[in-house]
Amino acid sequence: MTRLALTLLLVLPALARAGDPAADLASTIDRLIAKKLADEKVPPASRADDATYFRRIHLALGGRIPTASEVRQFLESDDPDKRAKALDRLMASAAYANHLTTVMRGWLLPEAIANPDVAGAVPGFEAWLRHRVQTNQPYDKFAQELITFPLDARPANPRATADDGPTGTPVAFYNAKEGKPENLAAATSRLFLGVQLECAQCHNHPFAKWSREQFWGLAAFFGGVTRQDGGLRELPNRREMGIPNTDRTVPATFLDDKEPSWQFRKSPRVTLANWIVEKDNPFFAKAAVNRFWGHLFGAGIVDPVDDFHEQNPPSHPELLAALAAAFADSGYDVKYLLRAICLSETFSRSSAIAHPSQRNVRLFAAFPVQGLTPEQLFDSLSVVAGTPLEGPGGNYLANGSPKRQFVETFNRMGKPTETQTTIIQALALMNGGLVGQAADAKAGRTLAAILELPGLTPTERIDSIYLTILGRVPKPVERDRVMKHVTDGKAERYSDVFWALLNGVEFRTNH
Repeated sequence: MTRLALTLLLVLPALARAGDPAADLASTIDRLIAKKLADEKVPPASRADDATYFRRIHLALGGRIPTASEVRQFLESDDPDKRAKALDRLMASAAYANHLTTVMRGWLLPEAIANPDVAGAVPGFEAWLRHRVQTNQPYDKFAQELITFPLDARPANPRATADDGPTGTPVAFYNAKEGKPENLAAATSRLFLGVQLECAQCHNHPFAKWSREQFWGLAAFFGGVTRQDGGLRELPNRREMGIPNTDRTVPATFLDDKEPSWQFRKSPRVTLANWIVEKDNPFFAKAAVNRFWGHLFGAGIVDPVDDFHEQNPPSHPELLAALAAAFADSGYDVKYLLRAICLSETFSRSSAIAHPSQRNVRLFAAFPVQGLTPEQLFDSLSVVAGTPLEGPGGNYLANGSPKRQFVETFNRMGKPTETQTTIIQALALMNGGLVGQAADAKAGRTLAAILELPGLTPTERIDSIYLTILGRVPKPVERDRVMKHVTDGKAERYSDVFWALLNGVEFRTNH
């Protein structure tokens, strides 16, 4: 191949993407991250290999590990643009819509794990939410629709999606917050403004500037929400609230002290939603991009992702501002934002620490290792075992299925980058039914297929096991060690390998 031909081969994919807004934003991300690393004198980690990147995007955007056949096809491709193409295919898939629905439902209804009544309403809620994810509804329109949803004394916890129409209903959000203005204000503030305003509910915020009057001023936008006849209604034109245990009443007030512009015969929630999504709102776009960044990296530019205040500044202020501006200019396109981040070299870096300074997660010098969510772990085990994945709709939370029991056992506490396996969780993996079934040489569909397929050498069987569980072939030292264990060719020996890999840290993390 001539030098000119080689140059064209390397350059043409980049030229083909020239003018791609997501690629442009990815370059901005890398430039601003590199600037911070240079200021801190921290070297960036090397680029992750193809197998690691492919597994990473499937877990982050699809909620499960890729199948062995998907991995083989990707690794065997010599297309220089295969990472971007794999990303685009994944984001067009049902797996993406299902997983992002699960992720966002976790943000909106964290009560569903502990509260059976809320869990019963999840299928209808997810039907509504998934449609909006699937159609890539602009994030500002999504926020407006949720905040302004008409309340008309619907049953408190609808359990059947058929009663709610083909696209479901978000009423579970209001019922999960018990229809209380203070709970709705606190949740709305966290979700769409990135502010933990509930700390000012009983007294002025101990760290931030927020006062008790500001908390109840925001709650006043929900002041007309009330329970009635087993459901929720909204009293019209109620725009003030009394502060509990005081003789003070406060009007509905925005957090930036901008004067509300009321609309005749419109719910105050409409006025609140319009303010939240205004382009000059200082909170909304930054809170949104920070939350999605935190989803992909396990840590926000402001961390925790919903705790913006003066004593908790962003690690990369310029980057946060650039992401927010680009997101707003895109029309609040979630797919555009996620694609841009995943195309960046920052997201594509190895998680292997080559220098002690790279351990600071907030610098993003290396990709932060993250413990899998219960849903990611369960669905990945299902892929390995060869059992069908449960369909969309959150039914597993409502019907007490094995997946719900698994989610309860592995419910993640603390930061994604600092999760540790408890004794109960470790025992569940070592002795649990799903792992045991997957590692059974007879009952496990995948392992049985690998062992029964004629013509495979022991080395090829081990490679297939590694591709199935870890999304890569074994390293030479790993292959040598494992081959010594399976030297007698007994099925139980391969079962041991299968079981050990499923219980390893590499399988339980996104890295």
